[in-house]
Amino acid sequence: MTHTKPAPAAPQHELLARKSLLRSLVGADWLYAALILAAAAFAQYALPQRMDAYETVMLWLSAACAVALGWFFKPLRWFVPLALALAYGGVSLYGGDFANHNRFLLRYFLSSQSAIMWQCALIFCALFAYLSGGLIALHCRSRTNTLLGMATAFGWLSALAGFTGLLVRWHESYLILGSAGHIPVSNLYEVFILFLVICALMYWYYESRFAVQKLGGFVYLFMAGVVCFVLWYSLSRNAQQIQPLIPALQSWWMKIHVPANFIGYGAFCIAAMLGVAQLLAIRAEEADTPRRLPDSALIEEIMYKAIAVGFLFFTLATILGALWAADAWGRYWSWDPKETWAFVVWLNYAVWLHLRLVAGWRGKVLAWWAIVGLAITAFAFVGVNMFLSGLHSYGGL
Repeated sequence: MTHTKPAPAAPQHELLARKSLLRSLVGADWLYAALILAAAAFAQYALPQRMDAYETVMLWLSAACAVALGWFFKPLRWFVPLALALAYGGVSLYGGDFANHNRFLLRYFLSSQSAIMWQCALIFCALFAYLSGGLIALHCRSRTNTLLGMATAFGWLSALAGFTGLLVRWHESYLILGSAGHIPVSNLYEVFILFLVICALMYWYYESRFAVQKLGGFVYLFMAGVVCFVLWYSLSRNAQQIQPLIPALQSWWMKIHVPANFIGYGAFCIAAMLGVAQLLAIRAEEADTPRRLPDSALIEEIMYKAIAVGFLFFTLATILGALWAADAWGRYWSWDPKETWAFVVWLNYAVWLHLRLVAGWRGKVLAWWAIVGLAITAFAFVGVNMFLSGLHSYGGL
């Protein structure tokens, strides 16, 4: 009688081998969730006059999203509560009267303008630290150093300052405009501040997940360029002043369409700068010179993940925009220049993902494609407002 060995068990896929999210949670995760839900309950209790059914649903959905993100990316467990605490401190210092804006802490730290100026300054600090730290790491042939660690901290602080500034600005709009106050995503100044926060947080995640501090200089170089534009736009157009919403923007759709859109924009911009880094890494690998950057394959993997996230949120934003258009103008799509170029952006990244996932493309072509995609995205957002007219002309420079 012959005995046969039992067949070895098939190895589990990495995703199946992982613990479920709930089983991996620890006490700090549940404490964070309780804190966020308590903050949401306090907000609803303290502001009942501003909470209709829609606002209540959005409040609790935002709280749920904050909890989920904190569970997924652990550093957010202290980022979100700290931002909420700082914003609440700023709101309390106003005491319901905008005339108190000259108080020391408000004037230099916690008013929206002060916090946003700190955000801009910290982005330049992060850029300098990333570039100088990267050069030192290259000279010493080390993976990281003190300056790169400081760069990460500066980037985190810039996101904290920007997010706090937006939250306080939301409150300031009610102090200035009364019942006409609104979420701070109504003009280029406000959405670019949101964009910088999103870029900083997304890169922070990729840097910690893949240990690629040397790529920070590429991302923050682009962000520094955006800061220069924001400063120019503020000085030339006085855009930092809080203004009432124009009729076209007086819709609850704006509160979900615009943030979703800018998560997509932020991810696409990060992908483009990673594309530049990948081209340099490929050149070094082909020339067989000492590697100054992470492997090009790793950079491309991060770029792919950024584009996938951006495509998901940009698709959601496009659907929400169509629903908003139907509510405002009676039709879902009008081939308005803004809508047309949004479709071009969507199609560009849909083809990019198809070529990588289905056709198996890799390397330089996808890197260049991501860089060109940034130019298309920039024109769709800013260029259309500058050079074309249509139903979205209210967003012009």
